[in-house]
Amino acid sequence: MFSVSFECPPSGRHHRHWARLLVLGFVLVTMNGYAQQALPLDRALQLAQSRSRQLTAQDAAATASREMAQAAGQLPDPTLKLGINNLPIDGEDRFSLTQDFMTMRSVGVMQEITRGDKLKARSARFNREAEAAEAGRAVALSNLRRDTAMAWLDRYYQERMLDVLRTQRVEAGLQIEAADAAYRGGRGTQADVFAARSMVAQIDDRIRQTEKQIATAKIKLARWIGDDAAHALDTPPNLGAVPFEPFGLEDQLAHHPQIALMAKQEEVARADADIAQSNKRADWSVELMYSQRGPAYSNMVSVNVSVPLQWDQKDRQDRELSAKLAVAEQMRAQREEAIREHVADTRMWLQEWQSNRERLAHYDSALIPLSLERTRAAIAAYRGGSGQLTSVLEARRMEIDTRMDRLRLAMETAALWAQLEYLIPAEHSATSGERASPLTTTTTATEK
Repeated sequence: MFSVSFECPPSGRHHRHWARLLVLGFVLVTMNGYAQQALPLDRALQLAQSRSRQLTAQDAAATASREMAQAAGQLPDPTLKLGINNLPIDGEDRFSLTQDFMTMRSVGVMQEITRGDKLKARSARFNREAEAAEAGRAVALSNLRRDTAMAWLDRYYQERMLDVLRTQRVEAGLQIEAADAAYRGGRGTQADVFAARSMVAQIDDRIRQTEKQIATAKIKLARWIGDDAAHALDTPPNLGAVPFEPFGLEDQLAHHPQIALMAKQEEVARADADIAQSNKRADWSVELMYSQRGPAYSNMVSVNVSVPLQWDQKDRQDRELSAKLAVAEQMRAQREEAIREHVADTRMWLQEWQSNRERLAHYDSALIPLSLERTRAAIAAYRGGSGQLTSVLEARRMEIDTRMDRLRLAMETAALWAQLEYLIPAEHSATSGERASPLTTTTTATEK
């Protein structure tokens, strides 16, 4: 907790000094509160994960499939059968249950005897489905972390753009005062005054546009983390390293959540084929029935065995098995194609990320310093009477555009970083000591 206290100054000549200290204390307290409430990216990711309903849905889907796997491994329920056989409907014994020797009251139980390999195949199929749901959760988590990070970074860089514009707005306001003073002193023209005011109006418009974009970015971030999106943002993490090497991406993407999901879906299709294979051998049903007749007649017991006749197996069971195998082959081909696509996309993101990092370094070493020096030279020439105000305004406009272009490039680079950083679930990513890429470059102070 930061606190500031002041004693009453002994004389009035120190009023201004103490007033400045009071303002400084207020600023420090404000900054302290800002630091306490700043929202780091890691915290935003935790909030997004804790409030995600998609992850809960995937967990529920996996649980449902696990429960079905247990149920599918059990024998079908036995069937209770009650009946009256050979009941007369005319003559002296009509509707009598005991007079005719052929009339029987029967109770029986029928059980389908499903082979163990078929029960095991059915249970395995739901277990594979549960694993696919768990893989789907990894996909949802990866997408959640990526989208949250991109929303956080988008807002962060939009706010940095606003900082640049507000700083330039102050400088442009001073330029209006200088133009007014020069005009009143006969050293400038009224056109210079209007040009300076026009410059400020343009900056004001860009400030309003950026404020609108920040408001939109806050809404996007709130979609993932809720009310905490209203907090100020902390500095971003190191964006100068990615967890991939430019070569051997096939092995590095072996744990890509989308690829893992497609592999599990292929296993589900293979399990369906195993069930179809087991269906080529029919299940038997056994029925035991006890039949009671009239007092003068003997009671009876019947045993029945039912066997489905697969007399057209080549056009039924074989066709079903072929269809399931074709679906499994379809899944395999789609998975292999997806691997190629993800490898190409990741290599493209790596190349763009590296190129953007080099461009950012060029902005910091050349473009921004040159634009700043041009502005200073134009101001010095204008103050010395050898330059024009239009040159100063043009130089300042170019400086603003250069700084804004640098921030837009940094925002684009940060989005690429988020794509790569959260492409693989955390449990499959490399350790911190292994994450340094040969593409790693130093993050500049301007970007942070």
